[in-house]
Amino acid sequence: MKLHESTLWPDDAAPAPALCGESERAKIIGAHGFASLNEDPELAEITGFAARLCDAPVSLVTLVEAERQRFLARTGVDIDETPRSTSFCAHAMMGAEMLVVPDATKDPRFAGFELVTGAFGLRFYAGVPLISIEGAPLGAVCVIDTLPRPDGLTDLQRQGLTVLAQAVKRRIQARRESRESEAEHARRNAQFRTLGDWLPDIIWSSDGKGRFDYFSGRWEKVTGGRPPIDIEGWQPFIHADDWEATYASWTACSARGTTYEAEYRLRYADGGWRWTMARALPVRDESGAIVRWFGTLTDVDEKRRQADSSGAVAHEMAHRIKNIFALISGLISVRTRGHEELRAFGENLVGTISALGKAQDFVQFSGDQGSGDLRDLIGGLLEPFAGEGSGRISVEGDTAPVGARSATPLALVVHELATNSVKYGALSVERGRVAISLEPEGKHTVVRWVESGGPEPTPSEGRGFGTRLIDMSVTAQLDGEIERDWRKEGLAVTLRLSREKLAR
Repeated sequence: MKLHESTLWPDDAAPAPALCGESERAKIIGAHGFASLNEDPELAEITGFAARLCDAPVSLVTLVEAERQRFLARTGVDIDETPRSTSFCAHAMMGAEMLVVPDATKDPRFAGFELVTGAFGLRFYAGVPLISIEGAPLGAVCVIDTLPRPDGLTDLQRQGLTVLAQAVKRRIQARRESRESEAEHARRNAQFRTLGDWLPDIIWSSDGKGRFDYFSGRWEKVTGGRPPIDIEGWQPFIHADDWEATYASWTACSARGTTYEAEYRLRYADGGWRWTMARALPVRDESGAIVRWFGTLTDVDEKRRQADSSGAVAHEMAHRIKNIFALISGLISVRTRGHEELRAFGENLVGTISALGKAQDFVQFSGDQGSGDLRDLIGGLLEPFAGEGSGRISVEGDTAPVGARSATPLALVVHELATNSVKYGALSVERGRVAISLEPEGKHTVVRWVESGGPEPTPSEGRGFGTRLIDMSVTAQLDGEIERDWRKEGLAVTLRLSREKLAR
C-alpha cells in the first residue's frame, strides 16, 4: 500500500478545532483499530532509535484516550498505560509543533504531576504531536529523561524526532487503510456471495489441488446435503450411471488444465435426479500454474427432456418424410420410364426431392428463450457499488433477454469490472462516474462501460486474474468480443455479445 505525504496532516499545523472534542476523537480513534498496533515491531524500532538518537532513557509512542494514555510502543519502561490526568502527551498533541519541557519542576503545567513529584522523577520531556489525516489529535512520539535539559534537544535531534513522528503517522495510517481495505473486501465478498445465492446456478470454487472451498447457498437448498470437499465427495450426488464418465472427464480436464463441461444427473433434496450442466474454468498464476477453479452447475433437466422428446418425434417425422420422398421418387421414376422426353425432367425432380431428404437430416428444434432482462440484471449487480441515491452509476439503452446459462458469466464480468473500478478506477473516488449503455448491433448486443472522473488508468498487461476471468467469460461462455480503451478520462470497455448466445 502506497501512502502519499499529502494525505498526512501537516507538521506545522495544529489539530482541527472541530475534532478536538472527546466524542469526535473517540470515533476517529475507533476507526484506526489501534489494538492491532500494540507491541508493533515497527513502532518498537522507532522508539528504540528515538531513545538512542536523543540519548534519553525512555521513548514512547502514545495514544491519548478519554481517561488513559496507552503506550503503543515503549522503550525504557515496563508499564503500558498511565492516567490521562498525568499525561504530557495530552498537552503535546494539541499543539502545532514539538512540545519541549526542559525542567518539569519549573513548569506550572506539570510540576504537580505524580510522574514529576514521585519516584519516577520525570524532568525533561520532548514530544511531537500525532494527528490523524482528518486533523484529530491522537497522541505523541516522545522522549523522557530524569535529568533536566536546559538546552533541550539539538537541531539534529529535533529534526530526527520529527522525522520519526512522520514515520509513526504513516504506519498508523497504513494500518487504518489496511483495516478499511479488509473490511471493504469482506463486504464485497459478502455482496458477491449474496449475488451468487441469487443467481439460478450453483456457483463453486476450488484451489489448484482440487479441494473445493466454496459453494453458493443454492447447493444445500438444491441437494439437501453438505458440499463436497474433494472430487470423491461428489459421488453420492451424481447418478451411478454417470459417475465414471464424469469422474474421468474432470480428472482429465484438471490434469490438462482445460475448460471443463459435462452433463450428468444430480441428486436433489427430494431424492429425485435432474440433468445438470457442469462447467469450470481454471485460473493460472504468472508462471502458468493453476491456482484456482471456478465452476457452475445449471439445471438443464427440462430442456434435456424436451430435447429428448423433440428428438424422438423429429427422428420419427424425418424417417416418415424420407419414406414419402422415396415413394415419390419411385413413382416419378416409374411414370417417366419409357418417356424419353420426360427423363431429364424426372431425373431433375428426383434429385430435388433427394436434396430435400438430405436437408431433413439437419433440421433441429430449438426452445432457447431469454429468461431475464439484461438491463435489470446489470443494474441489480451494480446496485451495491452505486451507493444510495448517489447517481454514480447509470444503465441506459435497449435491453435484451438473458438466459440462465449466460447470467452467471455475465455476472462475473460485471462484478469484476465494478471491483476493479472501486479499487483503481472511477468508483475509487467520490466524483467518479460509470455509465453503461446497451445498444443493438445486428445480431449482437453491445455493452459499453465508460468511466469518468477517476484517476487516469494504467494499461494492463493482461496477466492479472481479473483480466483473464473477464476475457474467458466473454469469449468462451458468451461467444463475444471485448475491447479496452485506456483513455485519460477513464477506462472504456466494449463488450460485443451474441444476442442468440446471450438468451440461452
